[in-house]
Amino acid sequence: MYYPQQSPGTQKLPPHHDQNNPWNRHLGVGVNPQAQPPTSPGYMYTNGALMGPHHMAPMQHHHQNSLGHFPSPPNHQQQSPAAQPMSREWQQQLMKYETMRTARSPHHRARANAVAARGNVSKTITITNPNQPDPSKAAVDDTPPSPSMALSMAVNHPSSTTAPTLDMGGINIKCIPPSSGLFSFAFLTALYLNHNALTSVPPEISKLRHLEVLDLSANNLSTLPIELGLLINLKEFLLFDNHLSTIPPEFGTLHRLKTLGIEGNPLDTQLKSLLQKDGTVALISYLRDNAPMGLEPPPRPLIHLNPIEPGAEIVKVISYNILCERAATTKMYGYTPTWALAWDYRKNKVMQEVVESKADIVCLQEVDIGQYEEFFSRHLTEMGYEGVYGAKSRYKTMQDSDRRQVDGCATFFKKDRYQLVENHLIEFNAIAMQRQDFKKTDDMFNRVLGKDHIGVIVLLEDLVTGSRIIVSNTHLHWDALYSDVKLVQTALLLEEVEKIAHGFAKYPQKPPDPPIPDDDGIPPRPPQPTYPDGTKIPLLVCGDFNSIPSSGVYDFLSTGTLPATHPDFLLHTYGTYTSEGLRHKLGLKSAYTTLGSGGVPEEIMPVTNVTAGFRGILDYVWYTPGNLILNTVVGEIDKGYLEKIVGFPNPYFPSDHIPLTATLTIKAQREMAPRPPPPVFS
Repeated sequence: MYYPQQSPGTQKLPPHHDQNNPWNRHLGVGVNPQAQPPTSPGYMYTNGALMGPHHMAPMQHHHQNSLGHFPSPPNHQQQSPAAQPMSREWQQQLMKYETMRTARSPHHRARANAVAARGNVSKTITITNPNQPDPSKAAVDDTPPSPSMALSMAVNHPSSTTAPTLDMGGINIKCIPPSSGLFSFAFLTALYLNHNALTSVPPEISKLRHLEVLDLSANNLSTLPIELGLLINLKEFLLFDNHLSTIPPEFGTLHRLKTLGIEGNPLDTQLKSLLQKDGTVALISYLRDNAPMGLEPPPRPLIHLNPIEPGAEIVKVISYNILCERAATTKMYGYTPTWALAWDYRKNKVMQEVVESKADIVCLQEVDIGQYEEFFSRHLTEMGYEGVYGAKSRYKTMQDSDRRQVDGCATFFKKDRYQLVENHLIEFNAIAMQRQDFKKTDDMFNRVLGKDHIGVIVLLEDLVTGSRIIVSNTHLHWDALYSDVKLVQTALLLEEVEKIAHGFAKYPQKPPDPPIPDDDGIPPRPPQPTYPDGTKIPLLVCGDFNSIPSSGVYDFLSTGTLPATHPDFLLHTYGTYTSEGLRHKLGLKSAYTTLGSGGVPEEIMPVTNVTAGFRGILDYVWYTPGNLILNTVVGEIDKGYLEKIVGFPNPYFPSDHIPLTATLTIKAQREMAPRPPPPVFS
């Protein structure tokens, strides 16, 4: 089939395509809107092969949207189309373009699928809402084997076994109102709106977050809503035969896109050339890295929970998984601009977050050895902090060049406020090896020992009041398929905290300061507190626990007990942990959990981790309410802002985690110490 050349690329470009066009400046090529690119002969397909026009004489058939030529790449000498190299992807796009033009009849794809499935009822594609329960499967228990398994499954993904597809092509739709029920079909994975008369697409289409195929070809679209960039699961996005002159740079977040069909549009020559030469992935990367930063999100609110009494002893803590440099790759975060993912950019944003918190104690996770030595330790020391660092155990077996990329946990404290008494590095796999009840457990060798996660515990004493505080900072294993390992790591950590706390309570008080004359106007210092046992010392347990609030880790931390039969153990065996259950006596409470109406716990932060595939709570600040009063926490990120982004990191948030900040009052000594015996009168 032959089509004479009248490429959309030869149409006169709009006035805005001039030397000031940012696309032109980036590609280093100027566009003269008065210049007409040379026309070229057409092409034909023979058994799938693309052939030049000399193989066939031109036919007297013309079409307004014929196959477009592909201009020379920027900064290259113009070549004739017959000699111009054509990428395999562009050849495939032209073939899809031809196929699309033959699919103009109403519901073409639905009818084609019906024909293909005829005679085989089991393969018929039925459009159903998988979010509605199926009565025929009421007796089937499809509950995940563990609550924590939710992390390993596709969050909010359609549960049907067939791909939910809706074909509304070729039925002359002129308008889709924003209130259309179409946008409630969040389960759809393919939507065909081709060969209609649409002049616009409402932004509400972004609610169809599971779409993998979207066909808007052969409409009257001249613009597209930037909200389409939120459809991050798109793999095929067809826009053939419209009136589009550009692609919104916000589409750079479509990092899973394999095919962007643009032929038949008067598209910007620079963008079309990039797509023809290097393909869809290259164009999406270009759009992503040149997209505007967007509006800055509103500041997070400060939530007041309990008033601060005058003269009270206050401690402020921030806990933050900063996303180590080694893990911040475009493969993992393909929606993030390359420049915003670079460590040289992110490290300053992380430091800004820490400095603006004005915290007395800073707990950071995923800090590389190199980052700690070269950046955090140096800069935070200049700001009056002292640090303690522990790296994952694997660094011991690595060469220096690789060792510096191993991450760990760093705890900093204001050195004009606290004195470091002791610090402890907790290596979970090493402690597990020392347990007698673990030594005959195969699961310990096969599952626990291979995970080299750690915790850092510091014992601090106030330089003025002499009051003590214990700070634990940890990062647990990430994989939801290892919820049992997370439980073991948590139990090992809390056991060590309890032992260290009881030992800390026995430490003698520091010698009192010399007496101060009563006439100098300085009030006398309060007596140093005493601690009968470790549970009377204020305790903070911070970190990335990689566990949601419905997990066994959360239950154990918040209640102090966990039965040996808890499903998060996954039927594995870990000595007394799985024969007697888990217990601790620390009396912990999450700083970001409050009691709502009816005494039901509610989370102040609905998410602490925001990525393209997951939004949920993984990070916590735990404290001991017996000797600490929670005053304030920094609240959640604006919900409206979160609805308009794909995920973190982004130009404003340097990590995929959100920092947690809490202010607490240390209860007075009289509230912590046991009551003295009543006087005895003779």
